[in-house]
Amino acid sequence: MALAFSAVVVRLVFVQGLSSAKYATFGAAQRLSTVTIPAERGSIFDRNHVELAMTIRQRTVWANPQLIRDPVADAHALAPVLHMDENALIDKLRSPGGFVYLARKVDDPTADKVASLKIEGINLLEEPKRFEPSGDLAASVIGQVGLDNQGLSGLELKYENQLQGRPGEEVLEHDPSGKQIATGLKEIKKSARGRDLTLTVDRSMQYETERALAQQIVASNARGGVAIVTDPRTGDILAMASLSAGQNGGPPVPSPSNNAVTTVYEPGSVNKAVTISGALEEGIVQPADTITVPDHITIGTANIHDDENHPTGSWTITDIVANSSNVGTDMIAQRLGKTRIDQYLRAYGLGVKTALHFPGESAGLLLDPKNWSGASIATVPIGQGVAVTPLQMLEVYNTIANGGMYVAPRLVSGAPTPAPRRVVSKKTAEQITAMLTQVVARGTGKAAHIDGYTVAGKTGTARKVADGGKGYKEGAYIATFAGFVPAENPQLSAIVVLDEPTPIYGGLVSAPAFAELARYGLRRFEIPPPSAATTVAVPQLSPTAAAADRDAGGGAVAPVTPRPGQPAPTAPSPPASPAAVTTVPTTIKPSPTPKR
Repeated sequence: MALAFSAVVVRLVFVQGLSSAKYATFGAAQRLSTVTIPAERGSIFDRNHVELAMTIRQRTVWANPQLIRDPVADAHALAPVLHMDENALIDKLRSPGGFVYLARKVDDPTADKVASLKIEGINLLEEPKRFEPSGDLAASVIGQVGLDNQGLSGLELKYENQLQGRPGEEVLEHDPSGKQIATGLKEIKKSARGRDLTLTVDRSMQYETERALAQQIVASNARGGVAIVTDPRTGDILAMASLSAGQNGGPPVPSPSNNAVTTVYEPGSVNKAVTISGALEEGIVQPADTITVPDHITIGTANIHDDENHPTGSWTITDIVANSSNVGTDMIAQRLGKTRIDQYLRAYGLGVKTALHFPGESAGLLLDPKNWSGASIATVPIGQGVAVTPLQMLEVYNTIANGGMYVAPRLVSGAPTPAPRRVVSKKTAEQITAMLTQVVARGTGKAAHIDGYTVAGKTGTARKVADGGKGYKEGAYIATFAGFVPAENPQLSAIVVLDEPTPIYGGLVSAPAFAELARYGLRRFEIPPPSAATTVAVPQLSPTAAAADRDAGGGAVAPVTPRPGQPAPTAPSPPASPAAVTTVPTTIKPSPTPKR
C-alpha cells in the first residue's frame, strides 16, 4: 500500500506540478470551442452611390452531432425543409466532432422552418451573404464572391483587401456532452466591416448599354459582344458590358470573364486612325493631299484590296479614311515605315496593360518590328496582325478626342492614374477628328449618326482568329465601331464590338448600337450640342470615294495572286503633288437641341 501510495504521489507531482500547463491546456481545449464570426463585406457603389453589390446577414444551419439523439428521425424531418438528400444528412449528423454545416446561408423562410422544428443539436448561425440588388448588371466587372465571402474574380478579387474586412470570433465553454456551460467562459471578439468601393460606372448607363448590346447580339445573331462607354476627358468608365449569346435561344447573359479587357481580337479598320494620325503628325501627308488609289495593290507578300471594286481614282486622305480604304491606308503606311508605325501603336497604349490592372487583363499582342513578316507592313496598318482589347482600342479614340492627349482609364472613383501624356499634336487630333466626322456623315459609319450632334468615329470589320491562334476561322468576322460625341467638344465616347455577327460589317451592326447607347448617354448626362462652329481644313468626302460605303477592315488580305478576271496587280501611280490640291474646308456646325 505504501508503494502504491508513493506511485500515486509521484504521478500527481508529474501531472499537477511538472506538466500542469500541458494538461490545463488540454482540458481547456476539450471544454472550449471557437466559432469564427465572418466580417461583413464592404459594399460596391456606382458613381451616384447606388449599391451594385451589398452584404446581408443570412442564417446558416449547423449541427452538433454530439447532441443528436436520433440521426435518422432528425434527417427525415430536415430533408424536405433544406431540400437535401436524407442519407447525406444522416451522414452529417453522425459525423465526429461538435460542429458540422448542414446548409449555408439559407433564406429566411427556410431558417424559420428549421427553428420551428426545435431539434436538439440543430442550430442557426448568422453569416454575411453577397447580394446584387440589380441582378446580373455589370456582373463581369464586379465579379464573384465565394461561399466564405472571399473575392473570386473581377473587382471583388482585385480589391479583396479593402472589401473583406476582419473576421471576429466567439469562444464558448461546454460540458462533455457538448452543451454550453451557463456560467462558463464566453468571449466575443467583434468582426470589422470591410471598406466600401465607389466606381465610376453609372448604373443607368450600364443598364442601357447592356440592353442595347443584348438587343444587337440577338438582332445580328452574334456569338457575343462588348460595349464600353467613357468620359474621354477624365478616363472614367461609365459603362462596361461583356455579354455572350444565350443558350437554346435564350437572352444574352454576362460573359464569365470581363472580355472588355481580358480578351483580344484583331481590330481591323478602326486601327487605321493610328496609321493616318501618325502620318499626319510626321508631315508625311497633309489633309488636302490626293493619292491615286487602285482597288488592289501588292505589298510584300500580301495582295491588299478594298472591299468594293472601284476604278483607280484620285482620293484625298479624307476619302481614304471615310471610305476605309485598305489600299489607300497601306500606301500611306509605306511612307510612314514599320518603325514609326510601331511607335505610334505603342504611344496610343497598344501592347501594354491599361492602368486598370484588372484581374486577367491582357496587354494585347504587338510584335516587335524586327519580327514582322513580309506581309506585316501591309496588314498591321489596317488592323490585322495586331491584337488589342476593346478598351485599348477605345483609348485610341479617347486620345484623339482629348486633342492628342492620352488619359488613362479609371473604374474606381479616386483611384490614382498616370499623368496624361501627349501622343499627337492638337492640330493632328483636330484633323483626324474632322475626317472621322466624314466617316459618319457620308462614309462607312452613317448608321452612327445622331440627330443634332456631330459624331466622329470609325468602323472596322476584321477576320476572326481561329481557336488555337493559328490562321483565321472560315467565314467568321468581328465587327467594331468606335467614336465620340460631340465631335467639337467630346464628352462621351464608346466602342461596340460584336463577335461573328450577320451581316459582318461594323458599319451595319456595331454603328447602330453605338448610336443607340450614345443617344441615351447624351440625355443621361445632359450633354448639349456645342454652341460655336468649328472650321477644320480637310476635304469633304468626294463623290467617287462615297460610291463604296462598306468596310472590310483588315479582312481583305490574301497571298499575292490576282483575283479571278483581274490582271496581276501593278504598282500604283505616284501621288499628286500637294501644291496641286485645293483645300475644301469642312465647317462643323452645331444643330438645334434634339428632342429628349
